[in-house]
This record gives sequence, C-alpha cells and structure tokens, in this order.
Amino acid sequence: MDKFVIRGGKKLSGSIVISGSKNGTLPLMAAALLTRGVTVLRNTPYLRDIQTLSNVLRVVGARVYGGARTVRIDTRHCNHFEAPYDLVKTMRASFYMLGPLLARYGRVRVSLPGGCAWGPRPVDLHLKGLEALGANVTVAHGYVEATAKRLTGGVFKFDKVSVGATANVVMAATLARGVTRLINTAQEPEITFLVQVLNKMGARIRHTRDGVEIRGVDRLRPVNVSVIPDRIEAGTFIAATTLCGGKITLKNCPSAHLGSTIEAFEKAGAKIQVRKNSLTVEGPAKVRPLEIATAPYPGFPTDLQAQMMALLSVAGGTSIITDTIYPDRFTHVPELNRLGANIRLQGNAAVILGVKALSGAQVMATDLRASAALVIAGLKAGGETHLSRVYHIDRGYEKIEEKFRALGASVKRTMDGPVEPAVPADA
Repeated sequence: MDKFVIRGGKKLSGSIVISGSKNGTLPLMAAALLTRGVTVLRNTPYLRDIQTLSNVLRVVGARVYGGARTVRIDTRHCNHFEAPYDLVKTMRASFYMLGPLLARYGRVRVSLPGGCAWGPRPVDLHLKGLEALGANVTVAHGYVEATAKRLTGGVFKFDKVSVGATANVVMAATLARGVTRLINTAQEPEITFLVQVLNKMGARIRHTRDGVEIRGVDRLRPVNVSVIPDRIEAGTFIAATTLCGGKITLKNCPSAHLGSTIEAFEKAGAKIQVRKNSLTVEGPAKVRPLEIATAPYPGFPTDLQAQMMALLSVAGGTSIITDTIYPDRFTHVPELNRLGANIRLQGNAAVILGVKALSGAQVMATDLRASAALVIAGLKAGGETHLSRVYHIDRGYEKIEEKFRALGASVKRTMDGPVEPAVPADA
C-alpha cells in the first residue's frame, strides 16, 4: 500500500495546471447511458474514481476506452442493467447509474452505494424523486430495483439540497413523457455544467426561480465536450499556499466558481489575484483566525472544510468551522491533532485553537478530502510526516505529489511498510 513521505517547512513557488473536475466528469459518464453512440469527454482527470465508474459502465455493456485527458463511452452494446455491489461499494458516484438506466431501458438494479467512510448520506431523495416520475422502486438485500415502462413528468421538491439526487433525477427526467418541475435543486457548477451538456445532447432543460423545468424528449444524442476545471483541487492548492507561504499561479483555474472560496482564504490572509484563465495566490506572514460554516453553492464548500481546518490550525487565535452539510465529516480531526494541532469537536462544529507550529508524525488518511488536508498540514509541519492509505487521495487528485513537487514541496510516494518476498512459482 502506497504512502506519502512529506518533509515540511518549504514555501511554495511556481505554477501548475488544474485538472478537469472529478465531480463534473462522473455524472457525465453516467449521462452517456441516455444516448446511443459514442460520447467523448475531454479534459478528464486520471483518477481512481474515473476508473471505477468506467468499470461499472463496462458491466452494463458500454465500451469505455481512452486514458488521461479523454474518455470515450460507446453505449451501443448496453444489455445488462445492474451495477453490482463489488464496484458500487467503493464509490458513491456509481449511484448515478440509477436515473439514466431507468430512463432509457425501463429497469435497473443498483447496489446501495459506498465511498468515504464518514457520516450517513442516505439515498432517499434519489428514490423519492424517481417515484415522483412514476418509477416503481423497491429496496431489498442491499440493492435498489426500479422499473417504469416510461417515466412521466411530475413535480418534486427536494427536502434539502442534494447534488447527487439533483443529478440523478434531472438525468432521468430528460427522457420522461411530459414536463417535470424540480424544486430546491442543487446549484453547484457541476450541476449547471451537467444541464448544459444534457441540453447539448438534445434535452430541454431550463432553470427556474426555484429549480429546473425539464420537458421530456424521446431520445438524446452523444456529444463531444470538454470538462470544466476542478474547483476543489484549486481550493486545495490555495489552502496549501495560504498555509505554507510563498506565491503560486494556478492555470486553467475555474475562478468564476470560486467566489466564496476566494473570499474565505482572503479573510485568512491570502492575497489572491484573479485573471481570465488563471489565479495567483500569495501566502500571508501570519494566518488569521476565522469563523466559517459550509453551505450549498455558492456558500463555502464542504469539500474544502478539512483543508481549511488544516490552515486554521496555525492561525493566530481561535477559529470555528461548522459543517452544515455533513455534520459527521470530522475524521481528520484526530489526525491533525497528531501533527500538533489543537482541535476539539462540539457537535457539528470544530473549535480550533491556533498553535505556533505543527510537527511531523505518522498519520492516516481516512477519506478523500481528509487526506488532502493531511498533505498540506504535513507540508507546513516541521520534520517528516508519513501519510498512509493515500489510495483515498488518488480517488480525487491527479498526481498531487507531482504537482506539489513542481511547486518546490518535498512529497515522495513510497511503499507503506516492508515489501513481502514473492512466493516461488512452484510453492
């Protein structure tokens, strides 16, 4: 199992290119199932999650090929409408298969999802939304089964904003008969981009004052599109520079999607200059404390909560981070404390007493964004930090260690523990 060995204390300098969005790519891969033919997705990141969903698509009969930067999905041979447990358990986004398969083929069987091991993230909004479109949904033995001769338009209001459920129900409604009105939908850039691509496929979706309206069509066509840049990766490098100091430039940076993120890091002391296709960050001499709460877009994203916590661990005072989206998303707290941070939990809030310095230690990644927080904390800490279970970070960051090395940081990928001798062939 790989680990990172990080030697901290260096300021960051230079420039890197932000990769295509993981959260923007995954729903588009599922949306390809709504069409017949070859969909081409460009500017795609080379990530474990992309590989996992590619394998799920192959199980249903799609042919997925390509590598880093471009993925091609041929749906002309789909003939199996089940997403199995062995694959879906490793990544929640596999649940995106539910809506497109049901809408196009009238039946689907998808395992209840897995993914990051923190907090309850129920799928009830996905299922209720599909039931509002006329689907017959049952849950048994760890699987969701849904059938509908053809979905029909309906009205559904999401009890709370959900990116995943919004994407699933919007995709399903594109091929439903009649008009669907969805209320209180997610407004994240990845959802807006999904709607744009679905409309390019031939869907008829328009934004309304309180959600979206979808006029169902009989068929959609494949597309060739370029994926938007990853705003969470950009935010992670902003956090790292604000924490470690120095000055970096992020190219292919989605600055228009980073409003609240930029504002938050500027309040913490960063100097950020936005240009048309790039963003320059200069770290402060001293990090300032903050009180901040995560919120649905355009609020501060929960996917940057852990990275912000690493930053505020050395702020000059007391900070409070409240996660209103996922109240249990704090598995990184004990690991940051192992590096010398002083953080205590109070319900869905973390109280961070800024310390003068962090020190290297052995720590363990517990989920995708927690692992990113531990990397940037290790870059600030004195001495060496050994971060195990970095397969979590490979789910959502493309060659993050290489990008940090390009900025002058010391991050090395190596094996975690001794390598066992190979078993002789005749054993």
